[in-house]
Amino acid sequence: MGRDGILLAADVWGEASSPPLVLLHGGGQTRHAWDRAGPRLATLGWRVIAPDLRGHGTSEWSADGDYGLDLFAGDVRALVAELGDRPLLVGASLGGLSSLLAAGEPPGAAIRGLVLVDVAHRPDPCGARRIVEFMRRRPDGFTGVEEAAAAVSAYLPHRRRPYDPERLRNNLRRHGDRWVWHWDPRLLDSFEDRMDPPGMAERLLDAARHTGVPILLVRGGLSDVVREDIAEEFCDRVPHARYVDVADAGHMVVGDRNEPFIDALVPFLEGLG
Repeated sequence: MGRDGILLAADVWGEASSPPLVLLHGGGQTRHAWDRAGPRLATLGWRVIAPDLRGHGTSEWSADGDYGLDLFAGDVRALVAELGDRPLLVGASLGGLSSLLAAGEPPGAAIRGLVLVDVAHRPDPCGARRIVEFMRRRPDGFTGVEEAAAAVSAYLPHRRRPYDPERLRNNLRRHGDRWVWHWDPRLLDSFEDRMDPPGMAERLLDAARHTGVPILLVRGGLSDVVREDIAEEFCDRVPHARYVDVADAGHMVVGDRNEPFIDALVPFLEGLG
């Protein structure tokens, strides 16, 4: 359950007695972005929880259409409080920004570590704009899953293997005789407002410095959202942060290169004890 009692759907893997690890997807995705990573992390000794963020997948939508970043951060704080035992947070894009504010601004969520997946204190504006343009491109939806899969493949030409249309079905919902993305379309207004507003970069850096826990930034080696200089700047400004690249991955690191992503996490997880 998130802030103000909003209901959040989630998948869980691993033993109930294992330390908790929360996987938070990016904007426009669902919890199914972690369908391969979740079980793998559970085999490493974690109880893995992957929720749909508000307005995404089968979680509740904001009644008033408000999807400000502070609301998502509030949801993360509520999840952490419900889980207890200082979970590790792994957040991609929107999930990472929400986690950063939840842990680094009062009332700070009590966590044991933070992994930011291709997100930092500021994005490359061209890459951020490309994401929003893709999300806006087909407001009327698709005739079927195969058509949606073709659109995703065109958007992600670097992916090595053919895109599996059936795996994409979890990110779509029926709307009449069409298939549309499984998120509240009102999300896009909030996304565009926070692409890189004045003062946000310093706010995020300040939050990162105040988390008081180790931070790992996992950057896609081909990312057009977090350039290498942005990752270096983040780590220079946040003494307890470091970053690693996942080669041949774009902004959607886990979907592009799941096993190398897990390999990049392992030393960090071991360092947390």
